[in-house]
Amino acid sequence: MSNRNNSDNLGDWKIASTGKMMSYSFGFILSLYLLIAYNSLIFYFYEVEVGLEVELVSLAIILYTIWVIISSPILGYITDRPFKFSKKWGFRTPWIIISAIPALIFYYLLYVPPEIDAKSNSWLFFWYLLITSCLFGTFIMIFREHHEGGFPNHFREDFERRRASAIAFIFPGIILFFLSILPLLIIKYGDKSTFALTAFISVIIMAICLIFLIPGIYESDEAKKRNLQGYEDSKRLSFLKMLKISLKQKNFRISLIATTLVNIAGALSYASGIYFFKDVLKLPLYLSVFPTIVFFIVLMITVPYWATFARKHGNANTFILGILLSGIAYLPFLWITTLEEAIVYSILQGLSASCYTVMSLPIIADCYDEVTLVCEKHQEATLLGIRTISMRSAIIFQALIIAAIHIITGYNQDPNAIQTPLAVWGVRVHRALIPMILCFIAFFVMLFWYDLKGSKVNELKASLRLKGL
Repeated sequence: MSNRNNSDNLGDWKIASTGKMMSYSFGFILSLYLLIAYNSLIFYFYEVEVGLEVELVSLAIILYTIWVIISSPILGYITDRPFKFSKKWGFRTPWIIISAIPALIFYYLLYVPPEIDAKSNSWLFFWYLLITSCLFGTFIMIFREHHEGGFPNHFREDFERRRASAIAFIFPGIILFFLSILPLLIIKYGDKSTFALTAFISVIIMAICLIFLIPGIYESDEAKKRNLQGYEDSKRLSFLKMLKISLKQKNFRISLIATTLVNIAGALSYASGIYFFKDVLKLPLYLSVFPTIVFFIVLMITVPYWATFARKHGNANTFILGILLSGIAYLPFLWITTLEEAIVYSILQGLSASCYTVMSLPIIADCYDEVTLVCEKHQEATLLGIRTISMRSAIIFQALIIAAIHIITGYNQDPNAIQTPLAVWGVRVHRALIPMILCFIAFFVMLFWYDLKGSKVNELKASLRLKGL
C-alpha cells in the first residue's frame, strides 16, 4: 500500500514498465533540448553573430511567439480527436512521429541563414528568422502537445507518475548533459559556422532519440480505449468551450500563472547565459562547461531525493518549494565575478532545478485529470495547447526585456566589443534580478491558492476510474 501512496485500493490500471518509462523519456530530451537551445542561442546568434538589429531580432521572436500562441491550441484541438488511424496506430503516436522530423529540419535551418551582409539586407534576415522559427515552432508544438499530453494516459497512478517523471530526468540525463555542453565546446564568438555545426550534430542526436522513443509512445488497447472514451457517445466540445471549462478550474488556472512566471524567468536565464560569460565574466564560452558539469551532477543525484521527499510531503508542496529555491538560485548572479563563484553557485542551481522539474509533470498531469473529469473525455493535447498560450508568452517577455535593457544600457552588438559598466549591469539584471522576482511571485501564487493536494487528489483518481477515464 505504501508504494502506491495509499491511494490505489481500487486500482485496476495496468502499471507501465520501467522500460516503457525509459523509452518515453527520450521525447522529453528532444523537445526540451530544442526549445531550450532555441531560447538560449537564437537571440544572441542573430543579434551578435549575424548582426541583425536588436529591434528586428526582438520583433521576429515576438511575432513567432504570437504565432505559436495562436496556432498551438488550435492545432492541439484539431488533432486531439479520433481519426481513422487512431484505433490501429494510436491516438497520439502518429502525430508524435509525423511532427518530429520537420521540427528537426527547421531547427537546423535556423542556423544557416543566407551568406550575405545583414546590415544591408535587414528585412531579408528578419523574414528568414520569422518564417523558419514559425515552421519550427509549429511542428515542435504538435510534438509536445501529443507527447506531453499523452503522459497522464500512459502513466495513471500518483506514484507511477513520480517514477516516470524521475526517470525522465535520471535515465536520459547523460544525453542532455552532453547536448548542453556541446554548444559550449564548439561555439566560438564571431564564427557563425560553429553554430551551424552545433545544430547539425544536435539534430543527428535528436533523430536517434526519436528512434528510441517509439516503444515508449506505443499505445496499448487499454490506453486507446481510454482515449476514445467519451467520443462515441457525446458531441465534441468546441475549442472555446474547452477553453472556458479548463480556465474555470482553479488549480489549472493557478498552475498556468505560476509556471508562466517561472518560464519567463527561465527564458531570460537561458538567453542571458552566453551574454553573461562573454560580457560579465569576460571568459571564453567553453569554460562554462565547468559550472554546467557541476549543475548536472547535482541535478541528477538529487532527483531521487526530491522524489522521496514528495512521497512524504506531497507533489504540490515539493513543487512549491522548487519554485522558491529557483528564485533564490538566481540571486548570486548579481555579484558573481569569477568562474570559481559560478561553479560553486551552480550547486544551488542544480538542487533547485531538480526539485522543480521532477514535480512539474505530476502537477500538470493532476491538473489535466481535473479537467478530464469535468469534460468526461481525454483532450490533453488541447489542454497543452491552452497552456502554450500562457507558457510561450514567456518568450515575448524575454525578447521585450532583453531588447529594452540592451537599448537602455547601450549594449554594443560587436562580438569583440568591451561593454560599458552600465551594459554589464544590464546583463546582470536580465540574468538574475528579474528572474528572481518572477519566481518569488510564482511561489506566493502557488502557496496561497493551489489546493490539489492529499485526499483531493485521491478522490479525483477514484472518480476517473469509475468513469473509465
